[in-house]
Amino acid sequence: MSYVNEMQDIKKHSTPKHTNIRWSIVIILFIVTAVNIGDRTTLAITGKDMSQALGINAVGLGWVFSAFSWAYCLAQIPGGWLLDKFGSKKVYLCSLFFWSLFTLLQGFVNVFNGLGALISLTVLLFLVGLAEAPAMPGNSRFTAAWFPAKERATAAAIFNSAQYFSTVIFAPIMGWITADLGWESVFIFMGILGIIITGIASKVIYNPLSHPKVNAAEIDYIRAGGALVDIDKKSENLNISGPNLGYVKQLITSRMLVGIYLGQYCISVLTFFFITWFPFYLAQEKGLNIKTVGLISAIPAICGFLGGLTGGVISDIIMKKTNSLSISRKPPIVFGMLLSMSMVLCNYVDSIYLIVFFMALAFFGKGIGALGWAVMADTAPKEIAGLASGLFNMCGSISGIISPVIIGYIVHATGKFEWALVFVAIHALIAILSYVFCVGPIKRMELKTLTPA
Repeated sequence: MSYVNEMQDIKKHSTPKHTNIRWSIVIILFIVTAVNIGDRTTLAITGKDMSQALGINAVGLGWVFSAFSWAYCLAQIPGGWLLDKFGSKKVYLCSLFFWSLFTLLQGFVNVFNGLGALISLTVLLFLVGLAEAPAMPGNSRFTAAWFPAKERATAAAIFNSAQYFSTVIFAPIMGWITADLGWESVFIFMGILGIIITGIASKVIYNPLSHPKVNAAEIDYIRAGGALVDIDKKSENLNISGPNLGYVKQLITSRMLVGIYLGQYCISVLTFFFITWFPFYLAQEKGLNIKTVGLISAIPAICGFLGGLTGGVISDIIMKKTNSLSISRKPPIVFGMLLSMSMVLCNYVDSIYLIVFFMALAFFGKGIGALGWAVMADTAPKEIAGLASGLFNMCGSISGIISPVIIGYIVHATGKFEWALVFVAIHALIAILSYVFCVGPIKRMELKTLTPA
């Protein structure tokens, strides 16, 4: 008996400990995503000074703002296909480099004026939208490749929480740069930062089987846990020479994925309310000055960041105990969306402290429930994970085009935000219903082979 125990001890100690390279991957994804979101907020910070300097009126600035959203939305499916066709690393790094370059060039549009400045800004924002399209689907693809199911929600929550972190970090920096160095410097700063990070990311980001520092033990560990370590391996049975509509049809006719896509649309309505109308709500409805608005607006962002990390950790803890994707993913989403609906309580209180509390609680809940990217990494077909994730991100992007406009009409018609808050909360309820009644069991979708065209 002692001999057996001795041999077991020898085997235990001779087994090499697996590396933890996957966590360095998610850290760089977090940094890249923070820069991604930061680049989207440059116009929000510089818009007033820039429009005055270049002679662009509010209508023209509105067209400039919309250029990014339209391009970003339209490029999601092509961007996802590029990831599947050419591999995650190449497309991801090209995306980061080119959106940073186009951001940098916006700092030199002052060589034009009036209509020329308007056209150049619109074109550059459109190009930024095109270039950024593969970024979030790329994050999902890396997460699916590097993380076992029991760690995937935490990993996705880390890079997804960068959207909140970015607002807290970059908004004050860009405000200082605008005030002291001029609006042009904001674009130059963010563009150069992105190009530098491209170089750093090129030395850190790899797929599992090609990473120079990962050991076999980590590969075995993540593969055993469901990681798609060979996600970039081309399948001889699949035609991915283009974004084949046959594969798109399979995605949009899957009940599970339709429910996930609908959930993402609804959850994104909450996101876009907070980043577009929430500051205006504080200023107009509650009569706060701009400095106070800026301070209070950061509170929900911080709570969203903390909620996002909390939701990911809780989901993975449940996954380790139950080994069930459905049980580990759905309850945090449902609970988070229920908390988000607490924003409606703002219609029944006058205290600014209670309003901030309920809004912070709502965004904390939104963070907990924002597990969509983890669910996509769990369910997307391996062969077209980029395409499936691009379609997922497109649904969220569409809400960014539609919901702010509808909220604007509601506020214009009623003169208040009461029904606007109800509108946003209803979307949280629809997200709950979608995951409970439409999604069904959460599992990886098996793709049907198409005959090459």
